[in-house]
Amino acid sequence: MACRGSNPHPRPTVTIDSPAAGDTVRGTAVHIELATNGILLAPAADEQPGTAHHHLFLDVDTGPLDQKIPSGVTGIIHLGRAQTEFHWDSVAPGPHRIIAVLADWQHVPVAGAATDTVHFIVQP
Repeated sequence: MACRGSNPHPRPTVTIDSPAAGDTVRGTAVHIELATNGILLAPAADEQPGTAHHHLFLDVDTGPLDQKIPSGVTGIIHLGRAQTEFHWDSVAPGPHRIIAVLADWQHVPVAGAATDTVHFIVQP
């Protein structure tokens, strides 16, 4: 018997595990680690409804979260093979913001806008 008010399908979430909020990263390469909950990760090429993959936005706004994430835009990375890590090379010194967004196989953010944002600093 289900409990009143319980949700059998938790809202999908994404978390940027690294870098952590406020971290100072030394050098010009930033290693990003991601975690998800409430949704299965799958390569975009698999075209499986109900699955997702990560997109990263470095110092770029996400735009509307009900529209397809564009490709070929500087600062936006599609992790279309369901990767949970990315090594971003040649990040300029200074403050930065990274946003992680879960999107379906069509690159449309999942319902509920599963996003996470971290601010960090790069020092040479």
